[in-house]
Amino acid sequence: MLIGYARVSTQDQNADLQCDALRAAGCEKIFVELASGGQRDRPQLKAALDYARPDAGDVLVVWRLDRLARSLVQLIETVEKLERRGIGFRSLTEAIDTTSAGGRLIFHVFGAMAEFERAVIRERTQAGLTAARARGRVGGRPPALNDKDLAAARALLRDPAISVEAVARRLGVAASTLYRHLPGGRSALEPGPD
Repeated sequence: MLIGYARVSTQDQNADLQCDALRAAGCEKIFVELASGGQRDRPQLKAALDYARPDAGDVLVVWRLDRLARSLVQLIETVEKLERRGIGFRSLTEAIDTTSAGGRLIFHVFGAMAEFERAVIRERTQAGLTAARARGRVGGRPPALNDKDLAAARALLRDPAISVEAVARRLGVAASTLYRHLPGGRSALEPGPD
């Protein structure tokens, strides 16, 4: 069975062109989504995948590849998920059909390109971090609490009437952040002067 999936990004877009093409291609059931391509949670795509029967020869059909996924990586992941379930994939505009040997070959070439793209990005990121370190820059988020905040927290925690949560609220952080900066909490503080 051919199962169609159409997606538009905004309310003022219309899925009629996609639906007409999917019907003309022989889709018996069509799921229409109103969602951005980058959005991971797409209920109609999930419904289409749930509707497809594993290992029954069902094929998910889209009008164009960008209707299924925003990035090549996302596209590869989705089609690999279909393949593991024994569900084929077809894109009408790009004439890709993973139910044929040629279609699988083209798709594997896409997969190799995506892997290459990830490797190049990883290499560039590493080179950028190395160059930044050489110039004395250290990456990462600044600490949530500075030395002054920690000194204030220690002073406040010496008073047993003030809870760890109250100290954290006063400093504008979560109690877990305070515990991370002061392992052991109140019990780990050195006794104050009497």
